[in-house]
Amino acid sequence: MPTSIYIETTIPSAYYNTRLEPEFVAQQNWTREWWDEQRHRYTVVSSLAVIEELQEGNHPLQAEKLAFSAGVPLLQASERVKEVVEAYVRHHLMPSDPGGDALHLALASVHQCDILLTWNCRHLANYKKVGHIRRVNEQLGLHVPAILTPFELLEPKD
Repeated sequence: MPTSIYIETTIPSAYYNTRLEPEFVAQQNWTREWWDEQRHRYTVVSSLAVIEELQEGNHPLQAEKLAFSAGVPLLQASERVKEVVEAYVRHHLMPSDPGGDALHLALASVHQCDILLTWNCRHLANYKKVGHIRRVNEQLGLHVPAILTPFELLEPKD
């Protein structure tokens, strides 16, 4: 069975990045390379939470970001997912925004995704948080997904 990857909001946002700072251009290039050339090797899923985040406000290429996410199967936020979000907030694992990072991690964990793919290196793909995430998920009896960026999944070019 192919590796399952949960795509959170920063992935379509990076794919359709409009910022010109070098770090954002690099993220866009790596995201596009992974999505366009290597995504087919994986089972990619997302959630309604991503769609809702992309619908908020008015930002550049919003329609394109939503279209990017349209063909991706969506995981459901069950009562168990909501309980896990509350536990993450209670354990100070994630910020208290119930629709944000805690929800993405809970969805990936409860649905046993192999990888949570993100450019959020503050709250998710952060080596300082890995141990805390592992401990809390183990206490909750949950799977611990690898939390990676698209760059980390790129296959070397020969």
